[in-house]
Amino acid sequence: MSEPFYITTAINYPNGRPHIGHAYEAVAADVVARFQRAMGREVRFQTGTDEHGLKMARKAAEQGRTARDLADEMSGYFKEMADTLNISYDRFIRTSDSDHHRASQAIWRAMEAKGDLYLDRYEGWYSVRDEAYYDEKELVAGEGGEKLSPQGTPVEWTVEESWFFRLSRYQDRILELLRSPGFCEPESRRNEMIAFVSGGLKDLSVSRTSFDWGVPVPGSDGHVMYVWVDALTNYITGLGYPDETDLWRKFWPADLHLIGKDIVRFHTVYWPAFLMSADLPLPRQVFGHGFLLNRGQKESKSLGNVTDPLDLAARFGVDPLRYFFLREIAFGQDGSYSAEAIVTRCNAELANSFGNLAQRTLSMIFKNMDGRLAACALDAADDALLATVKEACAVDLPREFGRLAFSAGLEAWMRAVFACNQYVDEQAPWALRKTDPARMEAVLMTLLRCVRDLAIAVRPVVPGAADALLDQVGAAREERDFAAIGNEAWFAALVESGFAIAKPVGVFPRLELPEGPESDAA
Repeated sequence: MSEPFYITTAINYPNGRPHIGHAYEAVAADVVARFQRAMGREVRFQTGTDEHGLKMARKAAEQGRTARDLADEMSGYFKEMADTLNISYDRFIRTSDSDHHRASQAIWRAMEAKGDLYLDRYEGWYSVRDEAYYDEKELVAGEGGEKLSPQGTPVEWTVEESWFFRLSRYQDRILELLRSPGFCEPESRRNEMIAFVSGGLKDLSVSRTSFDWGVPVPGSDGHVMYVWVDALTNYITGLGYPDETDLWRKFWPADLHLIGKDIVRFHTVYWPAFLMSADLPLPRQVFGHGFLLNRGQKESKSLGNVTDPLDLAARFGVDPLRYFFLREIAFGQDGSYSAEAIVTRCNAELANSFGNLAQRTLSMIFKNMDGRLAACALDAADDALLATVKEACAVDLPREFGRLAFSAGLEAWMRAVFACNQYVDEQAPWALRKTDPARMEAVLMTLLRCVRDLAIAVRPVVPGAADALLDQVGAAREERDFAAIGNEAWFAALVESGFAIAKPVGVFPRLELPEGPESDAA
């Protein structure tokens, strides 16, 4: 029996509406979750919102409302985004949830019992936007000479009583962890973190007294936890920590924390140290993906180039958008998108190549065979194509998806699609209808098998369209995983049952680029 698999996204900070980066990470994580399920594993998938901290408190104050009211509204937008993009999460967690407060206080007490927390006075630079502390040597100068964080965000000098976590105590263990194969990926992020930790770790301020929107520190009136302590704890809250639940026993430690490259430090240095202190197992892998850039630029309100992912989904369709995200960019690196790029990629590969292959195949079966399937003798060309498709769909794509190389996996899938289209051109079933009807049937039945296997393989990426196509070819719902690829039993059963394909409906319509100013919105 396969091992269970637990994957999380970073929980999103809801001080504004979702942007394209949130959508990109959610889709990538969902593809991993769906892929692992299709590989036969029991999957737990968690996403959600990180609602505490000074940034939320100040935003709410600016709007003359409570932080809770702001969090309720904004968290709703992130849940709407996840649902619209067909994200198959098992739990959408909110750090304002009562069970999360309980879990955060439990891990705090565990760290305190270990002797890793002490009360002192914090004086230093703090970025409200990053919710992060920075050492003087990490700061950079802005255009006007002002001090900025390494991310280019404003910092302010902060002085207050604070609880500190003995991060320095864990420097050697964290360094050893970072050097262990596979924990921090890709390699560029791992090297950054090794350099950071090698420079020396200072104890970390882990409570605040200047605001009260957060998880109260147990036994310390007036203190709320540093937002990253409670944010990171969400990954174990969702499994029932601190209770020994079935979920906890089955799914912890996490197999994969999928996050943006700008928060790798919190996940590969702070989070493991907290877990070590609490004597809890460490996650198996943290993967810091790159940014999705709008025509080569990072999105920002000041540039006026912030894109609502729901607008893109409405304009181009959920499945084409999901496909573009994972096909266009080598995962782990930065990538760029535009309306033109989405239309060009999806039309060339989904509409013109795979969509047209499926539509032509089903239409010819419907028209020339009354939709009926037939058991036919196959020749060497047929067997060769089936073997090519099986290799791509059951070996090449799973291998690449297993190491998060989505673009490479989809490239292998496209090679199989191209092989099918070349086979159609060579076999010319429309001509065989007159000269050799039996051979035409063999060609169409070969193509039907290939279309079904190609749809199963790409289903984690385009689940809605793939299922619509698999419904048309009679694939049973329980036979849409990778174990079903190349399995002939489904086909024989459909032939025996007298199954007939109805008039086919295309699942990948061609996209059109909007004219005028609207086309520049992405």
